[in-house]
Amino acid sequence: MTVPAVRARKGGRKLVSVTAYDAPTAELLDGAGVDIVLVGDSVGNVVLGYASTVPVTMDEMVHHVKAVRRGTRRALLVADMPFLSYQPGPEEAIRNAGRFMKEGADAVKLEGGTEVLGTVAAMTANGIPVMGHVGLMPQRVSQYGGYRSQGRDASAAARIWRAAKALERAGAFAVVLESVPAELAKRVTRDCGIPTIGIGAGPFCDGQILVFHDVVGLTAAPPPFARAWGNGSREFRRAIRGFRGDVQARRWPGARGGASMPASELAELDRMIEGDADKA
Repeated sequence: MTVPAVRARKGGRKLVSVTAYDAPTAELLDGAGVDIVLVGDSVGNVVLGYASTVPVTMDEMVHHVKAVRRGTRRALLVADMPFLSYQPGPEEAIRNAGRFMKEGADAVKLEGGTEVLGTVAAMTANGIPVMGHVGLMPQRVSQYGGYRSQGRDASAAARIWRAAKALERAGAFAVVLESVPAELAKRVTRDCGIPTIGIGAGPFCDGQILVFHDVVGLTAAPPPFARAWGNGSREFRRAIRGFRGDVQARRWPGARGGASMPASELAELDRMIEGDADKA
């Protein structure tokens, strides 16, 4: 998948995107035919134990981008720009996004509307493909007072619609719509010439994205718009309990649980041990 290939899917076969934070997960997603692998700053909540995405640093994101790159062969790899890595302005944004590109990202994603248009334009002018993100923007969760859906009245919805259109004009190749009414997402999708990728935004977008841990059932309290297509927590617990039980019952590793020594070498080892014991 390439940026032009993603753009060409506008109005066609739905785009599928899932987050990844390590190489094995990336390999799973890539092998399953996922179109876009996002190294999300959601790594803060999902993997690093932060209360929000705000504490995530560039160094942390680069670490995970490099890992996901090693496991991704086919899908488009998009890296999230963390909080305050692009808000200072175009120069800082280009520097940080360029770092992602050097480490293997195919594109970057940033949150915001009219306030980031100059930054988006500068980044794309410098060869950095940008995916936009409007609606609920997790980096602003403190401003919202929690993870609240956005665009539920006409004025707020119009601002989101205008932001998506403006991001398109600034050069974004796609835009994420998070936690907005389906009716609004339908109108943005209809009126934008770039693909929309929804998360908690209804069925009308050009694609959908979810967090890997939500998809496979590893999240204890998933968001209301998410769904699990498996029960990873149950399967992992079953496997770990099985391992614990076999170890405690001495069923594992068993007689052939490790490497073996030739009889002659074992005999020599015993002589060496006996010699050391005599000296002691």
